[in-house]
Amino acid sequence: MNFRLPGLTAAPFTAFRANGEVNLDMIPQQAALLARNGVSGAFICGTTGEGASMTSTERMSIAEAWLKARQPGLKVIVHVGHLALGDARALAAHAQAKGADAIATVAPCFFKPGANELVAWCGEVAAAAPKLPFFYYYMPSMTHVTVPAAEFLARAADRIPTLAGVKFTYEDLADFRAAKAFQQERFEVLFGRDEILLSGLELGATGAVGSTYNYAAPLYRRVIEAFRAGDLATAKREQAKAQAFIDVMNGAGGLPAGKAIMKMIGLDCGPVRLPLRSLTPEQEKRLEAGLRAVGFFDYASK
Repeated sequence: MNFRLPGLTAAPFTAFRANGEVNLDMIPQQAALLARNGVSGAFICGTTGEGASMTSTERMSIAEAWLKARQPGLKVIVHVGHLALGDARALAAHAQAKGADAIATVAPCFFKPGANELVAWCGEVAAAAPKLPFFYYYMPSMTHVTVPAAEFLARAADRIPTLAGVKFTYEDLADFRAAKAFQQERFEVLFGRDEILLSGLELGATGAVGSTYNYAAPLYRRVIEAFRAGDLATAKREQAKAQAFIDVMNGAGGLPAGKAIMKMIGLDCGPVRLPLRSLTPEQEKRLEAGLRAVGFFDYASK
């Protein structure tokens, strides 16, 4: 299925209240922020959204809220991955019924599939939403399912009618290039490593999905604009700024630190859920100081 998602797609955080309940009231503010900063899509309930830590009922409520809050020009891709195929299919069918633009799934990661089983699994999920473009979410660092993206496309191309492409979150740039080139760029291959976005652009990426696009989209848009203008020096300089603040964020705890950054820019998305652990107030202060030291707040989203 021909479906393109150019530009930046953010992977939004899921807001939780202090008591652990999903806070749907934050979603319109999150959607408005993305639209204001030129983000073209929201990839919801994925890794950043802590989808694996939520019930299917919660995920359906989040999908409905995002689709209701969807801004003009902002596409909503619903991650429907689940360890149970029946639940993944139910999430996919719900996304279609409520008007999502596309769906995606990671590989099942307890009983790990081989290549043919992975394609069969994805085919079953995609078939539950036969009108929606389907993306395979390739993230071997989390799933430990290592079937290369290019091999997946070769096996799935004629077996999944709604296959639109791959969300590629990995550092194997040779595999990214092969997946991108497959059958004369038949499929969309969304680049999923914010810290090396420029490398993805140099290999032909036209669309990217990432968590830091929630709060630093203007910076990445400058990377893209400079690259397209042939100004590689500026593109490298702006990408280096992204690498610097990501290093600070990762040193402070990764995803929980990213959620703390949302509060720093004015959108308090609350705590993370166990088994993740929210930053302490002292850790948040050190994170903010580190971000200030690398100039993050000069280009953060507003």
